Amino acid sequence: MEKTVEIVILAMIAAFLGLRLYSVLGRRAEREEQPRLEPKGEAPARAARPEMAERGMAQAQPRAIVPGVTPAIERGIREISAADRQFDMLAFLDGAKGAYRIVLEAFWKGDREALAPLTDPHVHAAFASAIDAREAAGEKLENRLVRIEDAVIVAASYQAPLARITVRFTADIAAVTRNAEGQVVAGSLHDAVEARDIWTFVRDTRAQTPDWQLEETDEG
Repeated sequence: MEKTVEIVILAMIAAFLGLRLYSVLGRRAEREEQPRLEPKGEAPARAARPEMAERGMAQAQPRAIVPGVTPAIERGIREISAADRQFDMLAFLDGAKGAYRIVLEAFWKGDREALAPLTDPHVHAAFASAIDAREAAGEKLENRLVRIEDAVIVAASYQAPLARITVRFTADIAAVTRNAEGQVVAGSLHDAVEARDIWTFVRDTRAQTPDWQLEETDEG
């Protein structure tokens, strides 16, 4: 009877030790089978290289300057920006609108001196010739720029050291022409007419001043 009890006790102890050993070895084996994790915040070198390459490619891709512009215009703007670090396209367009208003008003008034710094020699000569003809005929313009509806860059190029940008202006202009007696011979101040002008501005990128000059005019 005593031997039977001892056998049962020994069997229970062996079973207990077996369960303990299995639990320890089994958990260790499970840990060893799990994939090795990198320390927090560190990525494997092989995984980092593709990410860096992707970032580099993304940075290398040129971003569109303005949605909808042609590749030729965008290329011209980038070349001008590279040659003139102070160039800003939006600031240029604001300045172009201001120049459009000033040049038109100076021409309408017959102010040759005001036109001189804003236009290149041959454009200034053309404006001056038109003013001379108008004065010889005894005519006077009473035009008014009501609003500039739009100003869009339609061409841009850089041929060292000259940068050129062509802008199409769409504007509403009320125009009246009076003869020497003061009578209205053309136009009306009450009805504005839509005008479309294409002006090309030029700038020497070596110049110390940021001024652009009107190089060419055309109707759009």
